[in-house]
Amino acid sequence: MTSQQWQTARQSGDPRFDGVFFVAVKSTGIYCRPICPAPTAQEKNVEYYQYAHLAAQDGFRPCIRCRPDSAPNSPAWLGTKTTALRAKQLIDKGEAYDCEVLADRLGVSSRYLRRLFNQHFGLSITQYRLFNQCNFAKQLLQETDLSVADIAFASGFNSIRRFNDAFLKQLNIAPSKLRKSDKKPASTLTLTLAFRPPYNWQALHDFLQRRLISGLEWLSATSYGRTFKDKHCQGQFTAHFVEHKNHFKVAIDIDNTRYLQQVIHNIRRVLDLDADTHTIEQHLDAELKGAMPLCVGLRLPGIWSDYEAGIRAVLGQQVSVTAAHNLVTQLVSEFNQQSDNHYFPSPEWVANSELDFFKMPQSRKDALRRLSAYCQQNPDNQELDNWLELKGIGPWTVNYAKLRGQSHPDILLAGDLGVKKALAGISEFNSEHCAPFRSYLTFQLWQQL
Repeated sequence: MTSQQWQTARQSGDPRFDGVFFVAVKSTGIYCRPICPAPTAQEKNVEYYQYAHLAAQDGFRPCIRCRPDSAPNSPAWLGTKTTALRAKQLIDKGEAYDCEVLADRLGVSSRYLRRLFNQHFGLSITQYRLFNQCNFAKQLLQETDLSVADIAFASGFNSIRRFNDAFLKQLNIAPSKLRKSDKKPASTLTLTLAFRPPYNWQALHDFLQRRLISGLEWLSATSYGRTFKDKHCQGQFTAHFVEHKNHFKVAIDIDNTRYLQQVIHNIRRVLDLDADTHTIEQHLDAELKGAMPLCVGLRLPGIWSDYEAGIRAVLGQQVSVTAAHNLVTQLVSEFNQQSDNHYFPSPEWVANSELDFFKMPQSRKDALRRLSAYCQQNPDNQELDNWLELKGIGPWTVNYAKLRGQSHPDILLAGDLGVKKALAGISEFNSEHCAPFRSYLTFQLWQQL
């Protein structure tokens, strides 16, 4: 966006621009979200920043009223798809902080990665990592009952002293200014996760309802929740849709808060909170040329992990949604026979199970076990195209896992029967032109059926 566009967007107060840019006011030394309820500053006193960390780097402190730390993130598909962007995403997820680790994950040298990151984001990886940690800590300080010590460790710091020093340096405000005293700790954390409107909750609700696995997931008229478990942590969350405030109120139970940031990031992905649906739908509508009405505010319903999405996809091969739902329900039930809580089966359990409880061809069972064994042996490998080397795993299964397990924005399930039926009614249409939003096109086509 240009400075003029930022100015127009700021003056409009349109929540669709929330998190797209930030407004710094020179007369107060504070930076805000464009939807801040404070009186609009004069344009001569305003500076604009694409990223919050750049405003902080220039000495501005975050507004306590509109809380820039709680703004929706910039969508992953904005800008050039560079190695630097992938590194930023890993830091945002809380999965990798060290430059050497990032470089190894991305297959480049650390020196090259440092140069790219500074080129695209205007600061070093270390500076951005510290800002990200402190921004996350700020949200926890203002919204949760966690002690300051727990917040420091949950944000990736190894000592309270280091946390206090970094927080003051990065955000130009001391942690003590945001909380007068430690609150009494509670077992359930409650956080606000914002989104850019419009958000079509009803469409998401209806999609999830048909595929809901009892015990693993739960759904009400205005909320969705589920359990989660991996080698690091386990717990559950319930996200309550608050339409008039453009956010979800999320209650989280987790046994290891050191992985809280990863869990929150995954909740944002599962609910697709960072999508700019207005931009997406404008692009799709221009390419479709009115051939079909678009469902406004449509989101990608995510699945907690790419492994779970892959297993659900294999169980859904060449059967109806209802039949696939019954098979997944049966799998979850068998795995949790000896447990009061319901979690999705681990790769280890499926790989070592004969799956005799399934009434299906042996080749399908073998595909489930092969996929599970691969994910057990390669837990950090997110290159899902490698699954294609496994017998019984084809392009549809891999693309479905990318679509819902990784929330990839540009996957068209061209081989899906429903997509084929919907596309048959559209003449002179090239789906390639809908990139990079073909995942949203897939869900728009499903809505037509």
